[in-house]
Amino acid sequence: MSAPRSEQKQSTISRRLDRNIEALLKRREEEARQSSRQERVADAITRFAGSMKFVYLHLLVVTLWIIFNIGLLPLMPVFDPSFVILAMVASVEAIFISTFVLISQNRMTEADDKRADLNLQICLLAEHETTELLTLVSAIAEKLGIEIETTEELEELKEQVRPEEVLDEIEEKMHRRGTTKPPPA
Repeated sequence: MSAPRSEQKQSTISRRLDRNIEALLKRREEEARQSSRQERVADAITRFAGSMKFVYLHLLVVTLWIIFNIGLLPLMPVFDPSFVILAMVASVEAIFISTFVLISQNRMTEADDKRADLNLQICLLAEHETTELLTLVSAIAEKLGIEIETTEELEELKEQVRPEEVLDEIEEKMHRRGTTKPPPA
């Protein structure tokens, strides 16, 4: 006995979805393998610096530093009574952590740019296919003698859109408004 039509459709969608997810995961794994040792180190430091373990570690170190240097625990002599060394260490650490975060953000931006390019290509392909389908359906309807209400919008949708023209139009409108980036979506 065969599965109901909705289960077959779901199975096809699931196979397609699974295949796409697997392809994306393999791509990410490959990109991770291709990253340099320096990039992996920067990412690891950034991950650690953005964790609660990092916060707890700093809370412990700073608390102990203060306790030792105000003389509450005579186990050690006071070595930073004005906390100048603590301030210097914190400043240098902030410089390095900021640099590691920027390195990681630059890599994420590169990955986002790649995904945006892929998304644009898929959208352009889908727009082209939709235009072709509209033209084909209109021709079939005409051949079969089916009258369809042809609107200006339908005729406009049948026209191929050139990405260069769209980009030129966006840039021209942004220039007229005196802005350099598009409004948020």
